[in-house]
Amino acid sequence: TNQKSASRSTRRHHHQYCTNTYCPYSNENLEYYSRELIPEQSQMSFKSILLWRIIPVIAIALAALVGWLSRSEVPVGLLFATIIPLSKGVAPPSIVGHGKMKGTPPVPDDLMPQPRPEGEMFLNLPGGYQFPQNGIGMCCRATAYDDVLVYRTVLWYLLLGGRHIDGAHLYLNHEAIGKGIKEAIRRGVPRDEIFLTTKVFPTNFGYESTLLNVRNYLKELELDYIDLVLMHFPSVPVLSSPCKSEGKDATQCRVETWKALSELRDKGLIHNAGVSNHAVKHLKELEGLGAPVSNNQIQFHPFEPAHVMETFEYCGKHNITITAYSPLGGMMDKDKALANEVLSTLSEKYERKVSQIMLRWAIQRNCAVIPGTGNPDHMKENLSVYSFELSGEDMATINDLKNSVEGFTHLDVRNVA
Repeated sequence: TNQKSASRSTRRHHHQYCTNTYCPYSNENLEYYSRELIPEQSQMSFKSILLWRIIPVIAIALAALVGWLSRSEVPVGLLFATIIPLSKGVAPPSIVGHGKMKGTPPVPDDLMPQPRPEGEMFLNLPGGYQFPQNGIGMCCRATAYDDVLVYRTVLWYLLLGGRHIDGAHLYLNHEAIGKGIKEAIRRGVPRDEIFLTTKVFPTNFGYESTLLNVRNYLKELELDYIDLVLMHFPSVPVLSSPCKSEGKDATQCRVETWKALSELRDKGLIHNAGVSNHAVKHLKELEGLGAPVSNNQIQFHPFEPAHVMETFEYCGKHNITITAYSPLGGMMDKDKALANEVLSTLSEKYERKVSQIMLRWAIQRNCAVIPGTGNPDHMKENLSVYSFELSGEDMATINDLKNSVEGFTHLDVRNVA
């Protein structure tokens, strides 16, 4: 009884104390705890979640990505084939499979080869070969990574009169390109009119590796020869290759690769050898080594800086043809280029699209162009640029754009090993 009485007295005293002086459970102190203590506890909780949950998940995801990419013969190509469609909001065929992407329409079964473009222009290559200045690029857009749409694109282009197709091992679409060519030949397009380019990526550089890979390209394409094979890039320092694994440096790897391409040319498996994205210093390394450098494929449009023009002029002096990729300004700057006021004015003057003005300008600069599209209507527009000519004054105006317009993204390979 005495203990119960004491307990009731204590509770009454505690209640009075909380009411009149201080109580840890008062409204005031609850606000304090919420303001000062809970954020600290939340912060500690977030750190724990980050350390023990989020970071491990990211690490596992990266490991899975690396493992998935490493299963491909060309991991960098698989990465591009996945990222580029995703950047356009399209499910990549590398994940969901081919034939599910919308884009290039089916080619009618009764469509037969149309006449080649009137006024078609060509560039000369060593050995008596030549190739059309107007081609089509098979990369760097979502539809270039779906085999069904690639097949349709190649077939449409050849049946509409185009003859110059630009591909690469990196694009992972050799087989689809080959099927398109095979069907076009079946419908009446002569093989000797078709000019096909492909490229060896630096991860495959080396003498034996190049010999093996080019023969594999021929099997994938189902062709007896390839018209032009390029070294895709001088080197990629962070990536290995069969040549690098032997302890050789970037220059030695390029020389060995060139030796293999020269040998393949002598055997008739390729008709010409060239390079892509090579600066003057890289071109000088190959002088007098086997086959002549017949072509340098570089980014080229009216807004290129001085270092690109240096390469352009060097190639002109040494009989190296130029193929201009990204002739409409490139993925990053195409909209900016097409909105240029000077080009828009010329578009109105010639009653042509700005894109056609830019393509015609490059052709008159003695370049080949390889705009990419899977749209048959755009193919027709691109092929029609042979049918008009820019005046000397207007060519000079476009030439001067590089001196007055800034903000374009350019690939600078001068310091690449």
